[in-house]
Amino acid sequence: MIKRVMVVGAGQMGSGIAQVAAQAGLQVWLRDIEQRFVDRGLGVIEKNLARDVAKGRRTEEDKAAILGRITGTTELAPAAECDLVIEAIVENLDAKLALFRELDGICPEGTLFASNTSSLPITQLAAVTRRADRFIGMHFMNPVPVMKLVEVIRGIATSDETYAAIRNLAEAMGKTPVEVNDFPGFVSNRVLMPMLNEAMFCVYEGIAGVEEVDTVMKLGMNHPMGPLTLADFIGLDTCLSIMNVLNEGFKDPKYRPCPLLVQMVQAGYLGRKTGRGFYIYDENGATPMRFKR
Repeated sequence: MIKRVMVVGAGQMGSGIAQVAAQAGLQVWLRDIEQRFVDRGLGVIEKNLARDVAKGRRTEEDKAAILGRITGTTELAPAAECDLVIEAIVENLDAKLALFRELDGICPEGTLFASNTSSLPITQLAAVTRRADRFIGMHFMNPVPVMKLVEVIRGIATSDETYAAIRNLAEAMGKTPVEVNDFPGFVSNRVLMPMLNEAMFCVYEGIAGVEEVDTVMKLGMNHPMGPLTLADFIGLDTCLSIMNVLNEGFKDPKYRPCPLLVQMVQAGYLGRKTGRGFYIYDENGATPMRFKR
């Protein structure tokens, strides 16, 4: 039974995973490479819980108990005491492979490994460890405390026991696990990212402006958020990374990243997190970017 978990990566996804794990009663270590990143992640969790208290969703006692189950750290050593390690670092294959090699040397044989990757091959990540049967994908959706879905991705060697343990854990976290096989982008991003990429092509080719594309999809298709607003929320660098995985994995030109997306990432326009993407974000709200045709 999983009782102790380390989440590696204290960013938007990692802090959310740590929060829902602690809410499920697990003892959690939240690890990042610098203390300032750990502190920022813990601050996000505290803010989320304070909002819940203010809205009457939980008590101050609940908040204190949840926070008391989370320990911030810059070390990987506590992973040796954990039943499960969930990786939620940058979406970079080499970085993830290096991390799992290191963790494999720290953790006992019985520790399960899970990756929160949104597109990279689970089988390839598992292959650098000595526990491919105890390795699985656990792809949470953003924002983690709100979104109900977890894609549970089997690698080629993932055992039924590992799948069952992670499925049960996801349910204990209040999530709905969906079993998915190991293909580029899985289901969520194989469907979503090409749509966002096509919306970018509409702007790139001068078919319509940023706000117009979003309005068509919101009012015409009943989407709660326009595709370009969503891309900014996800992060344009993440969108490009996933499109590159799809393009390289399938060798199909329909997955070619939009040149405008490539150019914006090169310019450092990554969306909400940098204050500029397909919209400019400031104290006045969000203003759509204008692109020369």
